[in-house]
Amino acid sequence: MLPVDGRQLENVKGELLKLKKKEAADCPAMAQRGQRRRAEETDEQRNSRLAVMGQRSQERRAEGTDEQRNSRLSAMVQHARERRLNVIEGQNQHQIQTFYAARTVLN
Repeated sequence: MLPVDGRQLENVKGELLKLKKKEAADCPAMAQRGQRRRAEETDEQRNSRLAVMGQRSQERRAEGTDEQRNSRLSAMVQHARERRLNVIEGQNQHQIQTFYAARTVLN
């Protein structure tokens, strides 16, 4: 890796900031165009568009290897585990708070 001096780093940061600002300025205009286009489309066109999106998604999944499928399922299981742990942690935190509140009242 080549050494980078502070000035080069600042230049890169400045360019990155400019690009981010430009992207942020472009996003609302693009979103408005999409909203206008969707507002003008009929229910039939909307249903057709959604059907095409669903079909593409199914095709993409069908093309995926077993490894990709297993990876996707593994990610889903991991996410479910994390959600359950968060619920349990929340319940434990609530029990601890209730315990200390009751102890404070009794003292």
